[in-house]
Amino acid sequence: MTVNKPPMGWNSWNTFGESINETLILEMADFIVENGFRDAGYEYVVVDDCWALKERVNGKLAYDPEKFPRGMKYLSDKLHEKGLKFGMYSCSGLITCAGYPSSFGYEWTDAKTFAEWGVDFLKYDYCFKPHNRTGEELYRTMGLALKNSGRDILFSACSWGADQTHQWIRSTGAHTWRSTQDIHDNFQSVTDLFNAQLSILPYGGKNCFNDMDMLVVGMNGKGNVGLGGCTETQYKTHFAAWCMLQSPLMIGCDLRNADEGALALLKNKILIEIDQDESCAQTYRLANNHWGVPEKMHVLVRPLENGDLAIGFFNFGEDERIFQVALTDLGIDVNAGKTLELTDCWEEKISYPFNNLVRRALGAGESVVYRAKIVDRKDQ
Repeated sequence: MTVNKPPMGWNSWNTFGESINETLILEMADFIVENGFRDAGYEYVVVDDCWALKERVNGKLAYDPEKFPRGMKYLSDKLHEKGLKFGMYSCSGLITCAGYPSSFGYEWTDAKTFAEWGVDFLKYDYCFKPHNRTGEELYRTMGLALKNSGRDILFSACSWGADQTHQWIRSTGAHTWRSTQDIHDNFQSVTDLFNAQLSILPYGGKNCFNDMDMLVVGMNGKGNVGLGGCTETQYKTHFAAWCMLQSPLMIGCDLRNADEGALALLKNKILIEIDQDESCAQTYRLANNHWGVPEKMHVLVRPLENGDLAIGFFNFGEDERIFQVALTDLGIDVNAGKTLELTDCWEEKISYPFNNLVRRALGAGESVVYRAKIVDRKDQ
């Protein structure tokens, strides 16, 4: 199985934690389909931790019949009927993060069970790791078991970037890997995860994407990780940053109760197309040199499949700042006879550089991403 784009979907953990059941999952699936999220690319519906009984039954993982009375195969079939894919959760440690049975020592049994249930996606956590086993061993074991399960299952490794994950994760067969600690619903958490990503950008890419954790857009301080909430501006910067860095996009809010602004943001076509760009080229950060950019100002660039560029300006500071990038820094020399046609991700307005500079003022917490098409300069 090859994964050519970061997966997109919805995950139960951020908002609901242990309070999950069949009705909730099917209602969320209906909302995803009926409100255009499936068509926007959100295809995975992932049941996170706390779905199982507290003990195995005859050596196998068993779903909680009070939460899922008709079982996981029924739930999987219903999601597939809606044109969606089914995701589940397990853990590589002695127990899951919430204290439920894990897959340690049962990797091959559990992989077969997941395949029989019609699972398409496995989030595989890292809590309570045995001291005498390495992360490499644990994830390689499950990766091998999944590949031999008889079903294509996207392997989402969730080791939080611990134990130098970036150095060995591709050897496990994982298709995505959590490159950060857990996200919380506040802008400091978003800022910290963004900054942590910048030093490990070369390790992501096609078939093994850096995963910056699930989205908190639309949570507004509510739910399982709802610590403070963000403003609408901060949620926009959060979503733009995840797209610019080509992270998987896993919605974490209760879509049924999200406001219209959050729903529109999560379906932003320009940003989703940048996140899902098939070239999977590495995003790069322009050095803080002659423009005197402080550490809380970031200019990111990524080449796209059709020759366009994605250019992102991110102000994580407390004051308004002027952002600018010279075309020469993007590989467009003054004698090339070319310039950029810039489409703003927020307003979808088109503009052009002035004096060979892309320039924008941004307030505290603000951002903008441009999809930049290279065009002929009209003055030459």
